[in-house]
Amino acid sequence: MKTLHSYWAYIVLAILIYAVVNAVIGLTQKKEFTHKDFRLGLFALITTHIQLLIGLGWYFMSPWFKALKANGGEVMKESSARLLAVEHPLMMIIAIVLITMGWSKHKKQVKSESKFKTFAIFYGLALLLILSRIPWANWI
Repeated sequence: MKTLHSYWAYIVLAILIYAVVNAVIGLTQKKEFTHKDFRLGLFALITTHIQLLIGLGWYFMSPWFKALKANGGEVMKESSARLLAVEHPLMMIIAIVLITMGWSKHKKQVKSESKFKTFAIFYGLALLLILSRIPWANWI
């Protein structure tokens, strides 16, 4: 499960980065929001939600969750354990909530500029949160 979570993360990051860059380019160059842009945003939404499900499955089987349940105080004192047991899961959930909000809000927009702006803001903030709490030492 951990391996699947790690490899799927590469797919998620690639698609999310592509979606954010596409939204920024669409916004700055005042492009028309097309079906391709719609599908890219949807694909980013779907892949992140799949990653969430895989991650939650792994989390509840992980040694970090067991350590947190057994002795939460000790886990919170050690930064690397706290990252894996608390910070990473919490930030990823917040990031996926932002992506979901961005997807929902973009559907209510009529103008292409507003759609690209919504994706750029919500998906961009989510990408920053994800990048800030990836356990790089364990992942690379």
